[in-house]
Amino acid sequence: MTKQLRNLLFAGLAILLAVACSKTPDTSAVSGPPIVLGYSNWAGWWPWAIAVEEKLFEKNGVNVEMKWFDGYLPSMETFAAGKIDGNSQTLNDTISFLPGENGGEVVVLVNDNSAGNDQIIADASIKSVEELKGKTVAVEEGVVDDYLLSLALKDVGLSRDDVVIKGMPTDQAATAFAAGQVDAVGAFPPYTGTAMQREGARVIATSKEYPGAIPDLLTVSGDLIKERPDDVQKIVKTWWDVRAFMDENPEKSEEIMAKRAGIPTEEYEQYKGGTRFFTLDENLEAFSSGEGMQHMPYAAESMADFMVSVGFIEEKPDLSSLFDSSFVKKEAGA
Repeated sequence: MTKQLRNLLFAGLAILLAVACSKTPDTSAVSGPPIVLGYSNWAGWWPWAIAVEEKLFEKNGVNVEMKWFDGYLPSMETFAAGKIDGNSQTLNDTISFLPGENGGEVVVLVNDNSAGNDQIIADASIKSVEELKGKTVAVEEGVVDDYLLSLALKDVGLSRDDVVIKGMPTDQAATAFAAGQVDAVGAFPPYTGTAMQREGARVIATSKEYPGAIPDLLTVSGDLIKERPDDVQKIVKTWWDVRAFMDENPEKSEEIMAKRAGIPTEEYEQYKGGTRFFTLDENLEAFSSGEGMQHMPYAAESMADFMVSVGFIEEKPDLSSLFDSSFVKKEAGA
């Protein structure tokens, strides 16, 4: 063997070793048409961008397209119409869109609970929820912060009829409030940051006062579970890989999430405390039966009754097939 040939063989071997040791996921096991999952601008759902950036779906052998929606409501409407396979949404909003197409909407994972990031923000002259009476509140009607507003008003003996609701998408609502066009707004990050740019703006109610009232979820179609259960399991597993990556690479994770949210990386810090990510054990508890809002079956019944009473929905939907705990149980080895 000539020296030149030997050098070429060594060079080829080095290249093969480099490829074998690289962190590029093996996508050979990924098959089937893409599963399209929607997500939008909420701090508890920004981590899905890590799965995209770090190719964690491919690592787990599942073909997933994460579809970003600039508006939260359009994401739910698209899912309810059967045009995507799943979506990131809250429990009360999922109830609003039941039953939906493609075998209904089924909750398979709890990402987090809103623990203060959903807020009712008012101008300097309004010091409490009671003082909202007769005032104009901008809110995305029928969805999460309208629900928070309704809870807060009920606690002080008021209702939505006691305020003037100005319905608009959350980003526009926050901008209108910041510009002084309305007296108060219901918003979530990053739009709370926009709202707080108004001089004298103050937070008068948050989701922190209503623990368990706003669980943020991954919902998928019943047909997807029926036709591709193994892939749904891989998606649930990917979420826990994302959470592990966040723990091991906090700075890089925050950069990815901030970029997806369209905010400076340093701004992400202010939203950490208001988003309580759930552990696997907390997922198991959330899916279990029991008294209290920490148990989603109980919470769903309570929410549905409340939503009928305030006119968010005309009648209480069938909730019997809303939750499928099998995927988190399998992930937990339960």
